[in-house]
Amino acid sequence: MNIRSLTRGDGVVIVAAVLLFVASFLSTWSCDGSACAGVELPMAWDNGALVMGVYLAGVIGAALIVVARMLPNPLKVAGLDLAQAGIVISVFAAWSALGAIFDPGGSLDTGSAGPDAGAGLILGLIAALILAGAAVATPLAPALKGALIGAPKPQTPQPYGGQPQGGYGYPGAPQQPYGAQPGQPQSYGGQPFDAQQAQGQQAPQPQQQAQPQAPSQGGEFAPFWFAVPVARPLYGEDGAPTPIAELAPGNWYLAVEQRGAALIAQTQEGRRGVLQDTTGIQRG
Repeated sequence: MNIRSLTRGDGVVIVAAVLLFVASFLSTWSCDGSACAGVELPMAWDNGALVMGVYLAGVIGAALIVVARMLPNPLKVAGLDLAQAGIVISVFAAWSALGAIFDPGGSLDTGSAGPDAGAGLILGLIAALILAGAAVATPLAPALKGALIGAPKPQTPQPYGGQPQGGYGYPGAPQQPYGAQPGQPQSYGGQPFDAQQAQGQQAPQPQQQAQPQAPSQGGEFAPFWFAVPVARPLYGEDGAPTPIAELAPGNWYLAVEQRGAALIAQTQEGRRGVLQDTTGIQRG
């Protein structure tokens, strides 16, 4: 699971689910006057149908949406992926909350004057409506598709086609000098690491500079690292319409080839596929 794949809409869903859970412990009835003195008002947990149909349904729907977003590959249940099932359950919870607000007493026979809706029902309806609205609007609204937690940026800018120093998937991390063994000190003779590394790279400098210039001179593609702003599907190189993986925000992927406007990307697991939507990608 990757928490960086969560979107802003998922953040709204999480907040609404927390409010819905808090509302389940508030009173569902309101009563004024001397007739209500000493009367213990019920809450949602005193009504099994109410707590299951509104509060727990909303929390479960939100959990399915968030878990589905963090999974690398979509998981389907009864023909629907977890996110779609969570949206359906969230809309059902909002509909049930709307019915409970109009009839707080339910099947209780209190005559013509029934109890009024309490704070638990009012806050539960607001939270359920926000939850359902965010769940439905997140795949449609660009403002809600943005990453909730942005991808980490490299500490130093890399040339076009240059590989980040931190290794696969972690640009910007410190790297030992060329030829150094693990565990050896990174300075020699009191000289800092940056200066020593700069001296060690002076000899092969012409060869290293020739690689970034290849795209402009020979028209060849140079691999580079990139991150996606939102979750993007990765399709197979055979042209199949079904995605083989999903690129999540917060991770760095390697572009190894370009096919028109699309990129051939390689994941951390070594899987290769076609990234058709390359708009807004962040290059490392």
